[in-house]
Amino acid sequence: MDSMSKTELGVGYTLTFTREFDAPRELVFRVWTDPAHLARWWGPSGFTSPVCEFEARPGGRIHIDMTGPDGTVYPMGGEVLEIAPPERLVFASTAFESEAGVPGLKAINTVNFMEAGDRTTVTLEARVVKAEPEAVGALAGMERGWSESLVRLAEVVDSLYAE
Repeated sequence: MDSMSKTELGVGYTLTFTREFDAPRELVFRVWTDPAHLARWWGPSGFTSPVCEFEARPGGRIHIDMTGPDGTVYPMGGEVLEIAPPERLVFASTAFESEAGVPGLKAINTVNFMEAGDRTTVTLEARVVKAEPEAVGALAGMERGWSESLVRLAEVVDSLYAE
């Protein structure tokens, strides 16, 4: 069962996704937090993440360069705020940095991993806490981006669990 809910665009904009995976929680958590696996699924369909850094510890740095099908690079930064393997991950994601390094978009992402036998239910809440005008287009695509990323995550999890 997959589900999704959302609020209006802007600061406070919140998307919540629930997705079930036919794999153990430890595997799903590892695919979410290991940069080698993360690079395989992060971003919408057709995107790649040739630069993918994820330090899975509180205060850990996140840097991902998503490259679109047209070759445009979309850099994303962030920081791991909380991590409790294999149950919970909270991280800030940032984008649209100014020359001074100040992000124009910031979201707090909370991911909970619930185990039920050999299955895992992931609930992701992405809540926008800062949104400058230049981020409006990104906010409009956030639902599609997360939805397609979660489909890609399932494909990676399935391929690893089948091994």
